[in-house]
Amino acid sequence: MRRLLAFIVLPAALVPTVALASEGGGLISLDKSLIIQAFNFLLLLFLLSKLLYKPLMAKMDERSQAIQKSLDEAQAARAEAQKERAEHAAKIQAAHAEAQQIRAEALKDAADEQRRLVEAAKAEAARLVTSARQEMEQDVRRARQELRQEVADLAISAAERLIKKSLNDVDHRRIVDDAIGRTGQKN
Repeated sequence: MRRLLAFIVLPAALVPTVALASEGGGLISLDKSLIIQAFNFLLLLFLLSKLLYKPLMAKMDERSQAIQKSLDEAQAARAEAQKERAEHAAKIQAAHAEAQQIRAEALKDAADEQRRLVEAAKAEAARLVTSARQEMEQDVRRARQELRQEVADLAISAAERLIKKSLNDVDHRRIVDDAIGRTGQKN
């Protein structure tokens, strides 16, 4: 402000000197009107300073403050955006880690289920083999029993035939021994 006044007042003070230096009077005369003009100039300068310069400077300061506030808000918004970006990146990374963990657990569960199913299938196969062996053993026992029964029936039938022929004791013994010998060989 003082510089502005200095730039305005200095030329105003030099103007009368220039006017006196010129021959024949000049634009400015050195009478009382010069004092009135200087007073008017200073009054105008004061009024312009109060009415225009100060409001203009106030507006400029207000504008500077608004710009600074906008810059501060932009900086705060940038920092907030960076913070949110970091939070989102952390959330995404956590989600990826959780997805990997869930995938690993699912694979482990699938492997456990597969192992359980294989063990159950092996147990079922072993049970079926055991059951088939038992059935075969029972079938063999039944077949032997039926064979013995058939052999006994054949022996009785043969004995009946021999009795009908009225065999003597020697022939009778030989036939029974043959039948018993055949039964022993088949078992």
